[in-house]
Amino acid sequence: MVKDHQVVIAGGGPTGLMLAGELALAGVDAAIVERRTNQDLVGVRAGGLHARSIEILDQRGIADRFLAQGKAMQIGGFAWIPLDISDFPTRHPYGLALPQVQIERILAGWVEELGVPTYRGREVTGCAQDQAGVCVELLDGEPLRADYLVGCDGGRSVIRKAAGIEFSGWAASISNLIAEVQLAAEGEWGLRRDPSGIHSMGKMADGETVRVMVTEQRTDHAQEPTLDDLRTALVAAYGRDFGVHSPSSLSRFTDMARQAAAYRSGRVLLAGDAAHVHYPTGGQGLNIGLQDAVNLGWKLAQVVKGISPESLLDTYQAERHPVGAAVLRNTMAQVALLRGDERTDALREITAELLAMDEPRKRIGGMMSGLDVHYDLGEGHPLLGRRMPDLDLSTADGPLRVYSLLHDARPVLLNLGQPLQIGSVPKGVRLFEACHNGVWELPVLGPVPAPSAVLIRPDGYAAWVGTGASSGLDEALTKWFGAAMAE
Repeated sequence: MVKDHQVVIAGGGPTGLMLAGELALAGVDAAIVERRTNQDLVGVRAGGLHARSIEILDQRGIADRFLAQGKAMQIGGFAWIPLDISDFPTRHPYGLALPQVQIERILAGWVEELGVPTYRGREVTGCAQDQAGVCVELLDGEPLRADYLVGCDGGRSVIRKAAGIEFSGWAASISNLIAEVQLAAEGEWGLRRDPSGIHSMGKMADGETVRVMVTEQRTDHAQEPTLDDLRTALVAAYGRDFGVHSPSSLSRFTDMARQAAAYRSGRVLLAGDAAHVHYPTGGQGLNIGLQDAVNLGWKLAQVVKGISPESLLDTYQAERHPVGAAVLRNTMAQVALLRGDERTDALREITAELLAMDEPRKRIGGMMSGLDVHYDLGEGHPLLGRRMPDLDLSTADGPLRVYSLLHDARPVLLNLGQPLQIGSVPKGVRLFEACHNGVWELPVLGPVPAPSAVLIRPDGYAAWVGTGASSGLDEALTKWFGAAMAE
């Protein structure tokens, strides 16, 4: 069978769109298969971006598109306990309130600019792989063939199931309905916690539509939610249903916490909700999906193009699986803190006191914002394995920001003043000479010694950090970016 694309992405949500953009920047022939006929058919989902996600978009030169449509504000916190990260060393010490439908529109526009084809209205039903590639099975009976397939198709991932990847974890203990509806009677506005769960009502921008979230009294639902389910839950929580009618969206979510045992099975990979699901408190799901995509994109591109061996893909699992596991852990802890009994209230009060202290605030704020991610790349400078700060640099051609060097998703070897002793620079790695006279400061850690040089991966993380010598640089260049000679 003739190959249709080098990479097929199942699912055109935020994770799939971000991955498509990353692959396109790397010159890979990628395509998205999306069962929705319209990008706007999202429903009520995620509501914003965390600081690290905004940084990632800044690395690609598109952050301003999101900032122009969203509202910068401090992050929702830990189990609704406020967390102020305004003093964090980043250009974006805040979260961005922006509905998922708008996030998807902007990403879809970017991906369209990059020329990525999207097969809309086509549903993936399975896949079969062999040594040469993957056959992507579609409901309409016309399969696609690719070198690699990435499942970005959500928590009920068809791709994960077809690949036989275990999805273990914890069953649901609570269930919530979320809807955008009309009310015949005045609502009870705001958020509240009580022994039956957490509930909220708020008016939308049009002044007529109301967003409702309410905890259900059962978790064993097998069918999609109905308006009658919403009425029943409202009566249980508020004593009346407010004459709810005309839902424009209605969905259910639980605190089920599960994670794929493997993010890769041969030529099939998983990212986003297909790899991990959890309660949405803290708004981390969409964000770690974007970060999965940016970690995977450049690695998959190098393997597809023959720059790196397939073993490079193993680092995707090694780096991102612990991040997903940590999110499952912190969301489970938040669910426990959101319970409405008096004992939990006492625990929340103590937790709030702790989070008002500087060190706990920074530690948990770093975790929730994604700014504390640290990939285990061995011993060395504190920057090794952490995101590169967006420093103001001075160069022979004038001032520039570090993130401007990453707009095309290529690796950068940034030399900050001392001669580098290297054998050869692999093709695709760009060498920049610059200097930075300010303080080097990392979120949570604080000030760190100024390095003499940094090898920055396309995802913005430091793969090697020089401390006055070039020891280990050749090995790092070969490990991450192949051994091809410079152009």
